[in-house]
Amino acid sequence: MSGLPFLFTNPALLAALVALPAIWWLLRMTPPRPQAEVFPPLRILARVLKREETPSKSPWWLTLLRMLMAALVILAISDPVMNPRLNTLATGGPLVLVVDNGWASAEDWERRVETAAGLIADAASRDLPVSIAFTADRDHNAAPTSADEADRRLAAARPQPLATDHPATVAAIRAALGDTRPGTVAFVSDGIEGAGDPVMADLAALGPADLRLIGADAARPVALSAASNDANGLAVTATRLVTTGPESLGVTAYDARGRAIGEGQFDFAPGESVARATVTAPFELRNDFARLGLTGLANAGATYLLDDGFRRRRVALLSGEARDMAQPLLSPLYYINRALAPYADLVAPEEPDLAKAVPALLEQKPSVLIMADIGRLPEEVYGPLQSWIDNGGTLIRFAGPRLAAAPAEDPLVPVILRQGERALGGALSWAEPQPLADYPANSPFAGMPRPADILVKRQVLAQPTADLAERTWASLADGTPLVTTRVEGQGRIVLFHVSAEATWSNLPISGSFVEMLRRTVQLARGGGVAASGAEAARTLPPYRLLNADGVLTGETGGARPLEIAAGVTPKATSDNPPGLYGSEDGFSALNLMERDAVLQPLALTGLPTAYQTAPLAGAETWSLKPALLTAAMLLLILDGLVVLFMGGAFARLRASARPAARAATILAVAVLGTGLVVAPGIGHADDSKPGDDAILQHLDTTHLAYVVTGEAEVDRISQRGLEGLTQFLTYRTTLEPGAPVGVDISKDELSFYPIIYWPVSASAPMPSAQSVSRIDAYMRAGGTVLFDTRDQISALGSASGDSPNTQRLQAILANLDIPPLEPVPTDHVLTKSFYLLTSFPGRYSGSPLWIESQLDRQDGAADRPARSADGVSPIMITGNDMAGAWAIDDAGNPLLPTVPADENQREYAYRSGVNIMMYMLTGNYKADQVHIPALLERLGQ
Repeated sequence: MSGLPFLFTNPALLAALVALPAIWWLLRMTPPRPQAEVFPPLRILARVLKREETPSKSPWWLTLLRMLMAALVILAISDPVMNPRLNTLATGGPLVLVVDNGWASAEDWERRVETAAGLIADAASRDLPVSIAFTADRDHNAAPTSADEADRRLAAARPQPLATDHPATVAAIRAALGDTRPGTVAFVSDGIEGAGDPVMADLAALGPADLRLIGADAARPVALSAASNDANGLAVTATRLVTTGPESLGVTAYDARGRAIGEGQFDFAPGESVARATVTAPFELRNDFARLGLTGLANAGATYLLDDGFRRRRVALLSGEARDMAQPLLSPLYYINRALAPYADLVAPEEPDLAKAVPALLEQKPSVLIMADIGRLPEEVYGPLQSWIDNGGTLIRFAGPRLAAAPAEDPLVPVILRQGERALGGALSWAEPQPLADYPANSPFAGMPRPADILVKRQVLAQPTADLAERTWASLADGTPLVTTRVEGQGRIVLFHVSAEATWSNLPISGSFVEMLRRTVQLARGGGVAASGAEAARTLPPYRLLNADGVLTGETGGARPLEIAAGVTPKATSDNPPGLYGSEDGFSALNLMERDAVLQPLALTGLPTAYQTAPLAGAETWSLKPALLTAAMLLLILDGLVVLFMGGAFARLRASARPAARAATILAVAVLGTGLVVAPGIGHADDSKPGDDAILQHLDTTHLAYVVTGEAEVDRISQRGLEGLTQFLTYRTTLEPGAPVGVDISKDELSFYPIIYWPVSASAPMPSAQSVSRIDAYMRAGGTVLFDTRDQISALGSASGDSPNTQRLQAILANLDIPPLEPVPTDHVLTKSFYLLTSFPGRYSGSPLWIESQLDRQDGAADRPARSADGVSPIMITGNDMAGAWAIDDAGNPLLPTVPADENQREYAYRSGVNIMMYMLTGNYKADQVHIPALLERLGQ
């Protein structure tokens, strides 16, 4: 396409160049600023005989500089454009616009649309009809229409993850035109020609007056055509269109989660259109390859999908207890993570609330769900979990204190369990720790060597039943089950009768644990497509389809099921686009390129009609306006520096005797220059949200919290009681808490508070299941709830010993997954976290303070194991009405008397509150051996 080297968009503005002589005259008549001099008398006397005259004209070179600057500004605003696109469409017939929208056009699609839009605008200016056709669309609608309608069709068009179909497109154009001869045929091409597809010859046969080939030289497509998992690595084949020079391209292997786990490189030699690369990786890692992609290219041809025959299982993990990540070896899930990470994709819940965490995990469709020491689940979770198992899910559970204390009628265990656990070894047991027995023949562990160094010290026991032996996969030497199972619908439930960490046995730190878990997970559903019959083996529904950018999406659109016949290789078409066909349980990959296909360039020789070539829009057409304005700005800066120099500014700066003044001047100039260059008013994004101030206030200061029951008097005593404890903490310790906060457990954020005081009242409304679930999640996340039934006196007079408040507490705890409890032992850290205490009174003094039981305590045993982590009991229970003892009025006087009336008892109630707070904030810090001498000194020993 020919044209002038450049043109002016606003040529009328060039008339301003006529004013340059007048500008020259004005500039010559304007003298420079007179030079200022100091007034030394001797210099004046020396020069008194010299005659000086003020010049009436500026220097010629300064005038020329300013004239050149003015000329540049005039030329810039006239907007000269290099190699502009001209409207040279033939007017003898409609514009036929053929646009390649196959996979190779995806990366520069916007430029192709811009090019086609310019041609449609030219047709509109000449009132020509437009016949537009897209070569990769299923429906090749080429009927001539108005320019506006063609523009709307162009805006709605998108690149497709398919090869172009030129014969069908030309046939549709020929049928739409009939006997009408086109004026201009413009082919916006990706440069690729199909096998036996002389598209340029077919377009020339339409008899146009003007035939154009646009954008073919801009396309440099490369595609992946084959991949095979060989013994030494994954062999990959690629083909390219342009073969004029050498080229190197990287290829990356990704797993199902989009992580790059392998790399290779193609090296094309000059003249080569096909190259091969090897992605080297261990065989186990190659089994995780889900797709291949060419580095730096984002289209369907640069992506190669791999089948699902060796897909890893997705395993969801749940724990009944949140451990401090600073001590991971004590976490219930630590050894499970280490055992399964090389063999499975592990997912964890995003929040501790089981009522939300379990459904969220099930939505991710895991093959396996592992629960470590979870005794009781929220009621609303059992239904979805049971349905997931019936549909083929595998539930693996590990025992622990919570499971041992769970109800015997738990439907999610494979056998009936006895209440509590069995301890083997220790001062209170006659039995010795037991090794493992040989694995039975019906077990997936059959064939594994029996480990001789594994000993079990604690386990949960199964009730003997007739089918217990059939359900046992592993047992101890005394015959008690270690691993049991039960088939449930299409799924399975598996129970390890020991904990997932090393407190009950050393199984989790052995190699046998890794192999047992791996074999159990491998039994879960996953892998290739399950065939239930001949028809199912041949027809696969669309599961994930590849878009033009080479990204898998769940939008299947109008794709049809893929028919797989014996001995026939499926081919990507409009009905079956490239992608994955099948289901999550198994799928087959359909790729864009046929195996070992080679890209061929357009055939441009022997055409019956001459043609013109043109680049895509933006390839050569560009404006000189920015360059001219930049040059004018540089000349303006140079002019300013010259004027400053001629005015003596730099001379005065050099003559200044004060370096500080010079520095100040330079700094002022620099600041002024920065202000001119940098845009004023730099804005900063404000990403604050409503409620952030309140959140920061709670995070900045420790607050004591209490549960708002809805009863005014109970809530008043709770608020005044925590206010009294806050003041006591401020006076006696370095902790200075903020004002107490009343929380609504159904909606308020609980994670801000280390401890929540809950005054149990039988007359208050029963909390909802959702509220109890939020409290359960709060305790799992590390918080502690102090339940106070305030019924020590009333419980003593009750025949059953259970007051209405205690019965209400039992109803609340029935919906919580709480650990076993015990009164505070005499050597517990609570008795010495700040004050040395032997009891924890409130208004009353008879009720013990119940906390989480330390199940590994063995009184009198010299080799007692260390307590677990810095864990703080998530639950405390008392009936001593602690808030009643702490409560004060505005003057600081006690609101309620103690029973019996004893101010020492109130003092010890305050001290109990201090110990509880220090225990919450420091854990078992005071249990360390380093503090024993100081404690003995205080005791006078």
